[in-house]
Amino acid sequence: MEYIKHLQKDKRLAKAIGEEVHELKLHKNIPLRLMASIMSQQLSTKVARVIYHRFLELYNGKEPSPQQVLDTPPEKLRAIGLSNAKVSYVQNVARFCIEHQITDKKLLVMSNEEIIELLTAIKGVGKWTVEMLLMFTLGREDVFAVDDLGIQQAMTHIYKLDATDKKAMKEKMLRLSSKWTPYRTYACLHLWAWKDA
Repeated sequence: MEYIKHLQKDKRLAKAIGEEVHELKLHKNIPLRLMASIMSQQLSTKVARVIYHRFLELYNGKEPSPQQVLDTPPEKLRAIGLSNAKVSYVQNVARFCIEHQITDKKLLVMSNEEIIELLTAIKGVGKWTVEMLLMFTLGREDVFAVDDLGIQQAMTHIYKLDATDKKAMKEKMLRLSSKWTPYRTYACLHLWAWKDA
C-alpha cells in the first residue's frame, strides 16, 4: 500500500505501524451515519452497537430517512437508551439535513473544511464528530483528529510530548502530522491500533 511507504518515512511513526493494512470505505446515507455517531458518543463500541440496533428496530430494521427520525416521538428514542440531550441532538441533525437538503451527493463534492464548517453549525455536533464522519463514512484519506484523546495519548508516548500544556501539545501534534499528508487518516488508524495493542 502506497500510504505505508509514505508514513514510514517518519521513523517514530514507522514503529507504530503494525502488519495490518487499513482500507477506507465510503458508506451511503451520510445523514444517518452522523446521527449514529452522536448516539455512540462516550459509549463503548459494544453498547453503541446495541443502541444503534435498537434504533433501526424502531423502523423495522430499515435505515430511516431524516423525516422519519424527526417524526419519531422523543420518548420512543429515549426508550432505546438515548439521553435527553442525545435525543435532541439526533433530531437536530434530522431537522438540519431536511432544511439544508443534505444528501450524500451534496457532501461528496465538498472539501473536508467545507463539511466541517457546514455540519458543526448543528447544535450537538462538534469538530471531532465530523472528523470521524469524514474518516469512517466518507473515507477521506487526509483527516487528522488533533482533539481525539486516543491520538493524543499515542503521540504523547511515541514522540515524548509534554501533555501538561494542551495548547502547545496540539500545536506540536499538528506540526508532526503535517509530514503525513496526504495520508493522515491512515496515520490516525495506526496510532489507535498501536494504542489499543
